[in-house]
Amino acid sequence: MDQVTRPKHAVPQPRVTSFDVAALAGVSQSSVSRAFSKRSNISEDTRQKIFEAARKLNYVPNSIASSLTTRRSNIIALIIGDLKNPFYVRMLHAFSERLQAEGRQILAFTAGPDDDTDAVMMRVLQYQVDGIIVTQARLSMRMTGLSHERGIPIIFFNRYVPGSDASCVRCDNAAGGRVLAECLLRAGAKSFAMIAGEARATTSHDRISGFVERLRESGVRPQDIETAEGFSTYDGGVIAIQKLLKDRKAPLPDALFCINDIMAMGAMDVMTHSYGLSVPTDIMVASFDNIPESGRLPYQLTTIEQPLDAMITETLKLLHLDDPGSGIELGLDRPIPGPLIWRATIPGSAPDAATLATL
Repeated sequence: MDQVTRPKHAVPQPRVTSFDVAALAGVSQSSVSRAFSKRSNISEDTRQKIFEAARKLNYVPNSIASSLTTRRSNIIALIIGDLKNPFYVRMLHAFSERLQAEGRQILAFTAGPDDDTDAVMMRVLQYQVDGIIVTQARLSMRMTGLSHERGIPIIFFNRYVPGSDASCVRCDNAAGGRVLAECLLRAGAKSFAMIAGEARATTSHDRISGFVERLRESGVRPQDIETAEGFSTYDGGVIAIQKLLKDRKAPLPDALFCINDIMAMGAMDVMTHSYGLSVPTDIMVASFDNIPESGRLPYQLTTIEQPLDAMITETLKLLHLDDPGSGIELGLDRPIPGPLIWRATIPGSAPDAATLATL
């Protein structure tokens, strides 16, 4: 009879502690703890001696145990509302890279457009996080206060809630809208269509507000500005432009402004492939975000770039992660100008810096 081979099971070994590593390396236990922190002031020779002992013992630091001692987890919660927009995927990656370089980690939570953000916050607060970054603006004052009472700062990223105690870091969206309106006006546009995002989003509101404000200052009549809702998605941009163009008897608008690149790309695909329109010959297009896809050959979008690196730097600065004892700064607003990225969807050349500075 053939012998049956039974599966082998790993036998758990006693967990190696930082005290074991300290004994082998000939250092104190506190030196072992500091060696695995990127922000510690331990000498490089001592650090390497500890790492070598850790390798021999197969030691892995216990971050949970460390957080019980220091009351700092080095974990930042990020509540993300829209992963269909490539900008937020890029943002998640950029935050993760920056924090990992500092010896910290991201704990991501998703909140869809119909989700209760307060309920998501309650899940976040079950964890010992050092700070919370929110890309959804529908967070109640109660939840903000609850977090702050626990010493956990909240920063709205690319959003704000008027009157909230939470600080915010955002692109200067209204200023960017004015710049794009000026670019289209200088290129000769007299009639306009706009594809807006979510009605409750401050980002969409501010971009539209700045754009329309500049048009009105230049004498553009309200009847020469059309608007369709695009819900900030590619498919939304497709549906919105179809509504604007279907069975159209009036002349085409001279220019289309989309509040983000992903909607502009959906609209351009429909205009090009379904209606045979040429951009910018038949209609000019401008948008916002400067996601990597916007620069690809089928699009070459003129857009306002969200200054992601500067926004992340300011967000981490406001969280005071290295100095939690300094307290939580309440209700600060940090708008950061976004540069104009000039490409092929508007004819001619970009306005000079002096002109843009006057807007």
